[in-house]
Amino acid sequence: MRNEFDFAPLYRSSIGFDRVFNLLNNAQRPQAIDAWPPYDIVKTSEDAYCIQMGVAGVAGADLDITQERNVLIVTGQKPEEKDVDYLHRGISGRAFERRFELADHVRVETASLTNGLLSIDLKREIPEAMKPRKIAIGDGSQPQTTPLQIDAEEQQVA
Repeated sequence: MRNEFDFAPLYRSSIGFDRVFNLLNNAQRPQAIDAWPPYDIVKTSEDAYCIQMGVAGVAGADLDITQERNVLIVTGQKPEEKDVDYLHRGISGRAFERRFELADHVRVETASLTNGLLSIDLKREIPEAMKPRKIAIGDGSQPQTTPLQIDAEEQQVA
């Protein structure tokens, strides 16, 4: 038995969290488990991550890495070998697509393919405006300065 949560009450009292609710809804849906290609996600520092995928037999030219907004899509397809008679085929040659949901402000730094291991380095870069800042507390003796304003009426074109 599977319980599904209804996020409708949260939509009424929150603004700007649509993406979070969509992620939670997607996580609730049963998805086909596809173990190809195998991958690891490694946290290399406070704001850096690395996705490592085992893509044996796939060349760099046959891989495609795309970042669309907050989704990283890795696709690959091993070209078919003609005139090959396999007695046993244990290395998968099928096409694949793997999607990773990325948090805001996470971007791909580099990607490399070494010995059948695709490594994608990611970094979270928080904009200056969103970083915590220290607010000075005044003693109240100095008058507050009013912000400068531009009057639209004073700007006349000659």
